[in-house]
Amino acid sequence: MAASTEGARAARAFTHDFPFDPSYGRTLDDLLRIPAPEGPADFDAFWRGRYEQARAVAPRPELGPLVEERDGVRIHEVSYTSVGGVRLGGWLVLPAEGAAEHGFVIGHGYGGREAAGADVPLPLPHSAAILPCVRGMADRSLSPTVPSVAGEHVLHGIGSRETYVIGECVADLWCAASALLELVPELNTSAPRLGYRGVSFGGGLGALVLPWDDRFAAGQLTVPTFGNHPLRVTLDCAGSGAAVRRHHADHPEVLDVLAYFDAATAARKLHKPVLVAAALFDPSVPPPGQFAVHNGLAGPRDLMVCEAGHFDYEGTQAEQEQLDAATAEFFARVL
Repeated sequence: MAASTEGARAARAFTHDFPFDPSYGRTLDDLLRIPAPEGPADFDAFWRGRYEQARAVAPRPELGPLVEERDGVRIHEVSYTSVGGVRLGGWLVLPAEGAAEHGFVIGHGYGGREAAGADVPLPLPHSAAILPCVRGMADRSLSPTVPSVAGEHVLHGIGSRETYVIGECVADLWCAASALLELVPELNTSAPRLGYRGVSFGGGLGALVLPWDDRFAAGQLTVPTFGNHPLRVTLDCAGSGAAVRRHHADHPEVLDVLAYFDAATAARKLHKPVLVAAALFDPSVPPPGQFAVHNGLAGPRDLMVCEAGHFDYEGTQAEQEQLDAATAEFFARVL
């Protein structure tokens, strides 16, 4: 799918009460020129090591009760083990009839998820999916040691690359894939049959998940966060990004840690097909960071340019329907 650029050279003049401009004065042409940082010399080695640790975990998934049946699928509660022996929860989606032909790991935004919700129906028929809650996130993976509030969660362990919670959340998604493949054995084939989907927090995590895990064939990232941290900390915003920006103001050395968790840097290592939905106007995830993820992608890339992210306006539903259609077409083509 070609980039949706027609008539979208600059953000719409939305009426808002933010004390900053959520378009950051960038036109689409400006955004498409924002680079992805190269990152530390041992970026690849760091993440390959984290991936090997996650793959060594026995997920021991447990299928819970049936929650609902709709849209041709059955939705169950599920739990599994991630790195550090942490038990996490979420939902498992199975075809109501027949074997699964494809599988999805679906990441959530900051704040977690309370149900399968709008992530069902899945992009392709005859598919299975796991919808995990990463550690500390509501509703199924609350932790006594990891904050559940986004602005606190995003700073947890940020003092070093070994302790930063974002690395553990990436591992939670790798372990979710292991759990899915154990619960749905027909997806274990020589060719990768998994797709990844994530929005915002889940989009940024997805960029960090995908380069190292050959079980995934493709990914779809919507308004992904964690892109181009050196630029991102200079841009006023709302949400978890504001917490990181405030922390950086007092601890500028944190950029040395954040360099290992930059979704745009990870995109430079990502050679699989990826569909990115990036917004021209977004108060929570600055568009320059979103586009840095897209621009850094090393493999086949599709782009849908959205009017706005993390902001409701009269065209929100229509734009979501357009993205759903583009996502179905994308995965039908690449999986």
